[in-house]
Amino acid sequence: MKNKKNIIIIAAVVVVGLVALIIAKHGAKDATFEQDFHVEDINSVTKIYLADKQNHHTLLQRVTTDTTADTLWTVDSIYPASQSMVDLLLETLHDMRIRQQVNKNAVPQAIKLLSARAIKVEVYQRKYLINWFDGKFKLFPHEKLAVTYFVGHETQDMMACHMFREGDKVPYIIHIPGFRGYLTPRFIADPFAWRSHTIVHWDIHHLQSVEMEIPSSPDQSFAVRRNGEGFDFELTQSHTVVSRFDTARVAQMLSSFANLNFDEFACNVPNSNMVTSFDAGPRTILRVTNTDGTTKEVRSYLKYLNPDDREAMPDTNLYEMFDVNRLYAIIDGKDSVLIQYYVFDNILQPASFFLGDKRSDFAKE
Repeated sequence: MKNKKNIIIIAAVVVVGLVALIIAKHGAKDATFEQDFHVEDINSVTKIYLADKQNHHTLLQRVTTDTTADTLWTVDSIYPASQSMVDLLLETLHDMRIRQQVNKNAVPQAIKLLSARAIKVEVYQRKYLINWFDGKFKLFPHEKLAVTYFVGHETQDMMACHMFREGDKVPYIIHIPGFRGYLTPRFIADPFAWRSHTIVHWDIHHLQSVEMEIPSSPDQSFAVRRNGEGFDFELTQSHTVVSRFDTARVAQMLSSFANLNFDEFACNVPNSNMVTSFDAGPRTILRVTNTDGTTKEVRSYLKYLNPDDREAMPDTNLYEMFDVNRLYAIIDGKDSVLIQYYVFDNILQPASFFLGDKRSDFAKE
């Protein structure tokens, strides 16, 4: 009976404490609502949802890998996000401050423009029902919509932008102290803008094989396959393992996969341009396999220059039919992208190059 009374007393104390804590938090928020326009604890942010008036919408979500404590972000729960862009967005949410309230006479026009053009930004955070002693005692975690912003147009001096926070009565002019520029471009709702441009990020110790297929010259196709601590070089048409090859060039090629990226998505390229290139078939087909069995495929295609460029040239003899800087590529049969010759120069070479011949412009021919 005595134990039962003790339990009741403890429960009552906890309930009273919770009520007092909620009241205290509510009062604190009301007192500092304007000053706390930014997101103070960005480490607790779990999701950010962005949407604009052009029907673009993106969900950025924090995930933790099973094998490590590393935190990664995804786009729409499918694609890896660009970590640098996510970090910049989080820094912006943390560093932005109120420069001033929108002038009373200008409020109706500011609200009208925000309604027509603003980007909606929802920030979700990991919260705790009980969070005492400066976070040293936390219980009952849950995800909660912490704040919703409507990010609008820039100010006349281009040093801040208009924002409205759900729950406020008026919009504010927001900036980052010391930063020259306005913040709107950092809030992008187009999901392509947030996706990582990494093709592979595998160091040489995690490479199982690299296969280069050259449809127009099958005798120049090759594969580099792991053999214990080293690699074998095979001419794939004849299935001949070559005993002597340029190890420095092969090592340089393999090291390129430690951080191999494409330039940009081809979503803004006119479809007719890509169809012309893709109809000719792939120039090269690259397959890279990790030691865990994961394979990435990159099919490259010659990129034709815009015919309008030729008309603009004073001497049309200087016009090149193909872009000498970039190629089209299709990654894993899904994403159409643009890649740079400069980045792929050590990879898109025929077998003869790795057997000691001079560097080839094969990929551009």
